[in-house]
Amino acid sequence: MTRPHRPSRQPEPGATRRAAHAFDAVPPLDGELCFDEAALEAASTDFGGLIHRRPAAVLKPGSAEDVATMVRYCRERGLRVAGRGQGHSTQGQAQVPAGLVIDLGTLNSIEIRDDTATVQSGALWSTLVRATLPLGLTPPAFTDYLELSIGGTLSAGGLGGQIGHYGTQVANVLELQVVTGEGEITTCSPTLRPDLFRAALGGLGQCAIITRATIPLVPAPQSVRFYTLTCPSVEALTAQQAELIEDGRFDYLAGQVQSPSPEGWTYVIEAAAYDATSMDDARLLADLGHHTAVEAQDLDYFDFLNRIAPLVETLRSIGEWQRPHPWYDSLLPASSVNGVVTETLANLKAAALGASAVILLYPILTAKCTTPLPALPDAELAYLFSLLKTASPGADSAEEMVAANRVQYDTTVDAGGRWYPIGSVPLTPADWEHHFGAFWNEFKAARHRYDPDGILTPGQRIF
Repeated sequence: MTRPHRPSRQPEPGATRRAAHAFDAVPPLDGELCFDEAALEAASTDFGGLIHRRPAAVLKPGSAEDVATMVRYCRERGLRVAGRGQGHSTQGQAQVPAGLVIDLGTLNSIEIRDDTATVQSGALWSTLVRATLPLGLTPPAFTDYLELSIGGTLSAGGLGGQIGHYGTQVANVLELQVVTGEGEITTCSPTLRPDLFRAALGGLGQCAIITRATIPLVPAPQSVRFYTLTCPSVEALTAQQAELIEDGRFDYLAGQVQSPSPEGWTYVIEAAAYDATSMDDARLLADLGHHTAVEAQDLDYFDFLNRIAPLVETLRSIGEWQRPHPWYDSLLPASSVNGVVTETLANLKAAALGASAVILLYPILTAKCTTPLPALPDAELAYLFSLLKTASPGADSAEEMVAANRVQYDTTVDAGGRWYPIGSVPLTPADWEHHFGAFWNEFKAARHRYDPDGILTPGQRIF
């Protein structure tokens, strides 16, 4: 039976009020420091809807200098701080009980020069691509949902269907401006403070808050030929995806396992060729042998990139988008993906997913992912396997879904996999050390160097 979900609420209101007094002597700011109920409540939760931790104040910065000023201010007073983009995490990662949440949405400027875009971290990817397309340009790599902030996805890693050609979003960054845990505004790149650059990209806000990024741009296509290929099994889907990502014929490659029908699960490959038409179908599809059906459609490039937005609006309209989302995202080596996915699906009941769940399964060429984070399996070919759950009415409770995620995490680790850390899994310090693997010592050193008092992003619970 479904139990009512009660978000974790801490600290008690008295503690929040006491902490708010610590902000009585704030220096002048370009933006606004907020204590109103609406701002505090918005910063107290996230897309997951599972954790509720109330900050003492919310900063809506008018400049990177505001961010630096308030980080220094909080450090001096022993208060903790986290940057927040769209709040799309699902386990309270950007929440700070009785501390300061920095709402980076007010830092949203975009400057395009030649073949680069310099973008403040609160800008959305949808806004950026709308700015670049009139110039015939586009960022090379996207997540499938564009209404996420630049800083948010760069702090996590940024996985999407273009990964076979361009790698992760963090592999497509030329330079960052960040504010460290000491309250210093600094620039880092592969040659300038490279240790900070490596630790900030995909670093979950542990060493610095990203305030600006310089991103390369590439020529934008006009249109997209988008194919949906149905496969008879997990093995057929992953084998076909492996062939396609290796030969690079498609510009975008992803996949889904769709909810079971009376006949069982449906396995779907999504593949896109830029500026292709029906005349290219034979060239792109003729030698493929693992699928049983093909559908094709032609889309405008932006409509292709933004195709998830109408689905999200539908989910909002029926209340599903507002329900708890105990998501689970994992990265599995090719050697174990079929076994893990097959066993998971065999034991998965509809109530464990919720009415609007999505299951993702698509390949990653790890050589294209040229930054040390996000942590990937030790394999040339890996697969993203995501269980994007919703605690819908009649489904398992959010708490039961989180407990199931922990079991799935242990299965992932046993199979040589890694977790993509945006979801809802309770991890121990030992889990985190294993997660970061060979990069752990460098990451820990960067944390001590750039956030020596450990005030940044406590919601990740890494240190």
